[in-house]
Amino acid sequence: MMMSYEVTDKDLKEAETRHIESLDPFILKVFPAKEKKKYVLLTYIIKLFKKGVKYTEKEINEILKPVYEDYVIIRRYLVDYQFLDRLDNGKAYWVK
Repeated sequence: MMMSYEVTDKDLKEAETRHIESLDPFILKVFPAKEKKKYVLLTYIIKLFKKGVKYTEKEINEILKPVYEDYVIIRRYLVDYQFLDRLDNGKAYWVK
């Protein structure tokens, strides 16, 4: 599923006021249902990961746990929206 949206300054400001509790450390208040709003938040979340680094699922979870209670859904969306790629067996993840 390839999804990509044009993200505007207005989208970022709305995300910061409505959905983000803190930018440093990054913490979400809510993870919205609307696809574009999810995408906007994922553009923030992917910055928590380094390009060129292979992560285990456990490492991904440890990074995402402080961000949002349902960190598993965040991990899933990072893969679904192609911010992260992974091996089919889930043994390694990396920034696309």
